[in-house]
Amino acid sequence: MKLFSKKRGQKALKQVSRLTEEVVDSGEKHIKKNFLRRLSHISDVRLFIIEWGLLVFALFMLALTQSFWFTDSYSMTGFIEGGTYTEATLGKVSSLNPLFASTNSEKTLSKLMFLGLTASDASGHVGNVLAKSVSSDASAKVWTVKLKDDLKWSDGEPLTAEDVIFTANLISGLGQVSSYYSGLSNVSVKLNDNGELVFSLPAVWSEFATALDFPILPKHILEDADSMTLLESSFGANPVSSGPFSFNAQQAVGSSGESIVYLTANQNYYKGAPKINSFVVHAYLTVDDIKSAIKSGAVSATAELLPTDSAEITSRNIYEKQTAINSGVFLFMNTKSSVLKNRDLRKAIQSGLDVNEARSVIGDELPLDFPILTSQIDLETWPALPALNVEAAKNTVSGVEKKTLRLATVRSGYLPTVLENIAEQLESLGFEVIRSIEEPGQDFLVNTIANRDYDLLLYEIELGSNPDLLVYYHSSQATQNGLNLSNYNSSVADDLIISARETTDEKLRNQKYESFLSRWLDDAPAIGLYQVNMSYFFDKNVKPFSEDLSLVVATDRFVDVRFWGVEKVAKNRTP
Repeated sequence: MKLFSKKRGQKALKQVSRLTEEVVDSGEKHIKKNFLRRLSHISDVRLFIIEWGLLVFALFMLALTQSFWFTDSYSMTGFIEGGTYTEATLGKVSSLNPLFASTNSEKTLSKLMFLGLTASDASGHVGNVLAKSVSSDASAKVWTVKLKDDLKWSDGEPLTAEDVIFTANLISGLGQVSSYYSGLSNVSVKLNDNGELVFSLPAVWSEFATALDFPILPKHILEDADSMTLLESSFGANPVSSGPFSFNAQQAVGSSGESIVYLTANQNYYKGAPKINSFVVHAYLTVDDIKSAIKSGAVSATAELLPTDSAEITSRNIYEKQTAINSGVFLFMNTKSSVLKNRDLRKAIQSGLDVNEARSVIGDELPLDFPILTSQIDLETWPALPALNVEAAKNTVSGVEKKTLRLATVRSGYLPTVLENIAEQLESLGFEVIRSIEEPGQDFLVNTIANRDYDLLLYEIELGSNPDLLVYYHSSQATQNGLNLSNYNSSVADDLIISARETTDEKLRNQKYESFLSRWLDDAPAIGLYQVNMSYFFDKNVKPFSEDLSLVVATDRFVDVRFWGVEKVAKNRTP
């Protein structure tokens, strides 16, 4: 049986081998007959072959193009959690205490690390932040604030109403040293029986909620500090925060004052930790250094450059967007200086200065003629501006004995360029002009601003989400602790400012503002120049603030910072 099976297997194997040889032989003959022997005929049909080859190639390229063309229909780019966002800012970081923030670098860090009771929201209006509710009594002189529940500092300690009271008292003691002083001047705060904060104002203020944006400091860390020792406190070098990011480390770059501050996502942030893991603020000392950093890719973005700098930022990886903010540049005239206490000389400067010529040296900034933005109020008629009359101004100047003016500004944005243009115009009117361009910071605020050490000050001020003329033009602010930069003193203007503050009737309030603007033009304490635009340069591979945000100040770009992104991935769309 085994022998029989073996013979059957051998026979089958021979049959398979024979069939294989026949197939191979047949294949060879077929190839020789139908391919090799016909190669010599290719030249006769070469055009036909080329046409078919081109058609196949075209179909392949069309399919490939279609694949790329419709990629967006089935996939999208999204940002996931993680990564580090690096922003270049201008100015030294002398202190991380937000009450002393004066340079752009310090203001940026303050916004990222600290919160107030209120702040400008995405629409540009005042909204609640740490406050759960803000309300006033019928007189609008007593305001009650209730805090949100379960607020925490970055170290895990509870953020309470005691922290708010502690901070408000510190600000009151600091005076002009802190930019938040004007909103809390002569304001007292205490707790009521329900554990709510009660702010008592010295006068009616229907928009007091805007003053509650001051950054809150932790009492449990600074309890032993007062307004005299606060600046020297170690808190300024290693703070505990409440905002979307918390302090990690600070690194000095060289010995000139340049530094890098590293922040990490605050896990105790009341809205939830941001999408990006860390935020780095690189504080440069010059705009040229910032340009180099953004061009080389050393930083993700910057808000420190001007629209005219875009010509130098030629990289296709850098995008730019411009957003108007509620800040304006004015030429403030010190009404108490030995020269400009003379109203006729102020009026001569007002009529002899060609503001359009001064504006021509800058980029796309919006003209600003008044201390109120047209977006803030809707007046039926705006007061008529004085006509330009250079010859009359020269005649007035020639008739006075003292003609030397000290014109001051800070080295920021267009200010030095505009200052030079104004100085040349003033000299053509017959004045002798001493130019003073200083570095922004505490020294400038204390020595120049507080002491009113100028005849003319070219300066940018924040106009807020709602008009508040008291801060810059009420006589009570014409002190070292106030921001009445013109030392303007007019009982008529004071009454109009206070009555506008006190009324909640929009039509009546606008009438008060219109009357004030007429008085402001007639007394000439300042000259409006332009509204400020913020130009934001950023790497195309990061996700910065939304285009839909309305910014009151430049740092409002961080309103939605918890949604910013760095880590970018492609995702398929779901059907």
